[in-house]
Amino acid sequence: MQDTICAIATAPGRGGIAVVRVSGPDAFIICEKVASLKNAAKKLGSLPAGQFAFGYVHSGSEILDEVIISGYRAPHSYTGEDTIELSCHGSLYIQQQLLQLLIENGCRLAQPGEFTQRAFINGKLDLSQAEAVADLISATTPAMHRLSMSQIRGGFGKELNKLRAQLLDFASLIELELDFGEEDVEFANREHLRQLSCDIERLIHRLAESFNVGNVIKNGIPVAIVGETNAGKSTLLNTLVGEERAIVSDIHGTTRDTIEDVVHISGLAFRFIDTAGLRNSSDEIENIGIRRAIAKVEQASIILLVLDSTAATSYLSDMLPSNIADKKIIKVFNKTDLLGDGEELRDPLPNLESVSISISARENQNVDRLKHLLVEVAAMPQIHPEDLVVTNARHYEALTQALSAIRRVNEGLSSQLSADFISQDIRECAHYIGEITGRITTDEILGNIFSRFCIGK
Repeated sequence: MQDTICAIATAPGRGGIAVVRVSGPDAFIICEKVASLKNAAKKLGSLPAGQFAFGYVHSGSEILDEVIISGYRAPHSYTGEDTIELSCHGSLYIQQQLLQLLIENGCRLAQPGEFTQRAFINGKLDLSQAEAVADLISATTPAMHRLSMSQIRGGFGKELNKLRAQLLDFASLIELELDFGEEDVEFANREHLRQLSCDIERLIHRLAESFNVGNVIKNGIPVAIVGETNAGKSTLLNTLVGEERAIVSDIHGTTRDTIEDVVHISGLAFRFIDTAGLRNSSDEIENIGIRRAIAKVEQASIILLVLDSTAATSYLSDMLPSNIADKKIIKVFNKTDLLGDGEELRDPLPNLESVSISISARENQNVDRLKHLLVEVAAMPQIHPEDLVVTNARHYEALTQALSAIRRVNEGLSSQLSADFISQDIRECAHYIGEITGRITTDEILGNIFSRFCIGK
């Protein structure tokens, strides 16, 4: 890449400081036109790599701001190019004026993710590491942070590259036989290849299966709050979130649509979904909300089945989806503060397998115990820094395709299929593995990935 790019690398808005990043072959030349060191006898280009220096940004003869300047020479920078970072005061006016000065002197405003894209193109990161940068920026839980850091450090990419190298060696042995087809020469021991292929299949399968955990860690555990009208679902959501997210009313059918919010409990993200109350209704709008509630139940990992301890009815079982028994269910007997002395809880679904807890969402009674119960029911495995866990849907899709290809290889070896067909499936498997790390990619894939980044990263 021949052009030099610039962008504000810190979060948008006004703050104590803002960092403007410049990267490209003319980074030092352009920055010398708009910035100078306090020691006027020294040129900005003489600044030792990685060393910070005090200086000024100026527009003509006018000083725009005092700044801290740091420079990095190619290839020893994040992007692999000459890079300068200017730390100015966080005034929006100063930030925009500094960007304008850089653009007037030869810079181009960076596209979203373009710094990281250049790091990938220049070999500083593989594609899975580059995507992990975006995950690290958006990480909100310890588990997501650990997984992102593990991928940035390259463990995932190294394992995939080793796997791809095995597949290509595998294919080479098979294809070598094709060159000597008339002489009936066998370079590849079929039993050894079958064992290697089975080992590769198990590894790819384990990585693909880890997406079930990784996706939950990245996007949060979906928890549907379900129950009949006026059971206290919206009150429970508000109590869990700690603010008035949902309207609470004694009028039946107040909640017409789903309301979602994320709460972090013991390092895990739970995505709570408040749903419309289940009941027989002639109101078409309310019935749309009820159908959406049923859909959320089918998508959720955990169901909080909220029951009115004082007035639970029996028709609820007829309105729940048939697959609810396959979910992790917590029966939440709400409004226990309204029970009289010696009055027993009413369970309209005694045969539904679940764990149970009694609470008062309005009085915040036993809600902390409910949170602990959610963590127990989620039963998420302990994630260690060295664990290989797939969190990216693109990676999962590629692994699924690779798994199908390696299974065809195993079937071909077992049925003594022609070597050219086996070789084709091996290379297809290697192709999909290479798509994850960026060994094989297209401009369309790169554009789609890096467009999701923030500008300045």
